Amino acid sequence: QVQLEESGGGLVQAGGSLRLSCAASGRTDSMYHMAWFRQAPGKEREFVAATSKSDSSTSYADSVKGRFTISGDNAKNTVYLQMISLKPEDTAVYYCRARARVGTGLTDYWGQGTQVTVSS
Repeated sequence: QVQLEESGGGLVQAGGSLRLSCAASGRTDSMYHMAWFRQAPGKEREFVAATSKSDSSTSYADSVKGRFTISGDNAKNTVYLQMISLKPEDTAVYYCRARARVGTGLTDYWGQGTQVTVSS
C-alpha cells in the first residue's frame, strides 16, 4: 500500500509560480513511475507531467511544456511539480499518481489532490 499527500496548492495571480509536493508513504520501494494529473470543473482529468525513477526521464503535456518541471527526491519519497508562468487555464485540482509494482502486477495510487487557482 502507498499513500500520497499533495501540498503546495493555493491562489496565485497569472504569471506567478507555485511548487507542488507529493509525499509518499507506505511501500514506497514499489513505486517506479510518478505523475501529475489535473482536473478542472466540468472537465476530464488530464495528464500534466510524469517521470520514471529508473532513468529520471520526463514527459509533459504540450500545454505545460516549458513552464512546468517535474522532479523527484527518492530519499524523501517526494515528487515535485514546479509551476511557473501560471495561466488561468492552469486552474484545477492537481493530483499525484504513483505507479507501483504489487506482486506480479501493477497498481496506481492517487492522492486527494491540491487546488491550484490562477487569477487573471
